[in-house]
Amino acid sequence: MRFWRGIIWPILIGAAFTGCALVDENTSDCEADYHLDYELRLITNMTTELETQVSTQVELTSVADALKEHLKGIFTDFAHDVDLSFYDVLDDPIRLHHETHIMDDNQHSYTLYIPVHEYMHIAVANIQSSEVILTQDDRCNTARLDHPVNDVDNIINSQSTGLFTARLPMSIKGGVDQTFDVKLYMANCASALALDTLDSHIKDFKVFASGFANGFELADSTYYFQFTPQVKSDEVKIDDGRFICFCNVNFPSKDVEATKSVIDSDDPYVSPVADEALWKYTIYATLQDGTITETILGVKLPLRPGQFKLIRGKVERDGSVVPREPYVGASVTLQWNDGVSWDVDF
Repeated sequence: MRFWRGIIWPILIGAAFTGCALVDENTSDCEADYHLDYELRLITNMTTELETQVSTQVELTSVADALKEHLKGIFTDFAHDVDLSFYDVLDDPIRLHHETHIMDDNQHSYTLYIPVHEYMHIAVANIQSSEVILTQDDRCNTARLDHPVNDVDNIINSQSTGLFTARLPMSIKGGVDQTFDVKLYMANCASALALDTLDSHIKDFKVFASGFANGFELADSTYYFQFTPQVKSDEVKIDDGRFICFCNVNFPSKDVEATKSVIDSDDPYVSPVADEALWKYTIYATLQDGTITETILGVKLPLRPGQFKLIRGKVERDGSVVPREPYVGASVTLQWNDGVSWDVDF
């Protein structure tokens, strides 16, 4: 089942130049108007995922409400800024035109002036306030989104904005009215870990997630996994005192096949269970006596662009976490700081 909401950003590209020196000496090629309709498409399963989990465990209602509030700036059809690049496709794929604009709205109209040419157009929304950077974007074939990794501890913070991207070949012709539809799709995703702490008496928790891409190639819409950073999960405050919740926003995990952006599917988040864990949560629980128990939860389902996944677990008195989902395996190390451990096969 597909869940999406869309907005259209109409952008009028006028090519009325005085000289059009970038095209040729015949200025008649520069008199037409070129229309670009930008549609930001949010395809996500967040509402369905939360409703499904609450229907099977009604105690999670407070968790679901808190997560909706925590992620309202991630899974949204609102764009703060947009970065527009137009690349040469006839020779060297260098950028021929570049503009950035502040949106802060659902709809805006702009007038851009670019010469008649064959282009590859790439658009990125919500990059200015993100931890992710747009890099190597002077050429189309190297342009990418990258989440810088700290070389010292290999830890990155959770992303704080929903990122959207698009790419579209454009043949702008002289003397012809043209309209181009540019659809932007979500490039990142989110997951959360809800732990039932009833009768566990744990002093403190630290949670990290890993197994996710650290970058996104814009031209071919694929993710790369050069590093395996640990994503520091943010605690989401729950009022009921029973559950503790952690959430992280990041690029997708590896998939059974190549990890690509989700652009159109009747069931974009339905997938078979993999033979091994594709991503994981690592939980460090500090007991009252100061000892630490480490639990690694390995998830055998991919986390795809635009997807939200809630993982549930029960915390035992020894600090170990027992997963509730059948596609999640656990590996537990008691007195982790002393190296005593046992494993449960994934």
